[in-house]
Amino acid sequence: MTLHGYFRSSAAWRVRIALGLKGLSLKTIAHNLRTGEQNDPAYAAINPQKLVPTLEFDDGTVLTQSLAIIGWLDREVPKPPLLPPASRRRAQVEAFALTIACDTHPLQNLKVLNRLRAAGWAEDQVKGWIAAALSDGLSACEALLRDEGGPFCFGEAPGLADLCLVPQIGSARRFGVDLSPYPKLVAIDATCAAHPAFIAARPDQQPDAV
Repeated sequence: MTLHGYFRSSAAWRVRIALGLKGLSLKTIAHNLRTGEQNDPAYAAINPQKLVPTLEFDDGTVLTQSLAIIGWLDREVPKPPLLPPASRRRAQVEAFALTIACDTHPLQNLKVLNRLRAAGWAEDQVKGWIAAALSDGLSACEALLRDEGGPFCFGEAPGLADLCLVPQIGSARRFGVDLSPYPKLVAIDATCAAHPAFIAARPDQQPDAV
């Protein structure tokens, strides 16, 4: 199997964490999103969305979308589980992950930001858009965890919620977002930062990091 990604991609970062939590390592191919390598026809033939991550199997089968890849991985390699067994609890974790992956991260995605710039937005307007989008998403995430007391998002072990949270906190720091209103999220991020799987998955640990 081959994982196509980019060191700074939040979505690819999620998958790297999941692989680390499962104790797996894969061959990786980097596609520089800043220079547009994802638009190369050879890669577009693999992933028509021209996004990362993409998981490519040796038989040519392809999986796209980070949460779909992570879901497949969790079913194929069930230990340690990334989701709790209880159905309501599982839905809570999934809702948290989707708040990040569907409602927060896409608004600060490079493709969206480039569309805003192409539409004539000044850079300070783009930065304001990013700050508002991330603040809205992180505020929701902080509230979703208000009754949780574990070191990780939903308990004593890292799972799907944590591997979505950490890259989003990383993006917020990169864009200069004030994280002081989100003490619970910052504390969980600090706990994850000491975990080997999270350390190995960091952008600065990737071969294509620049």
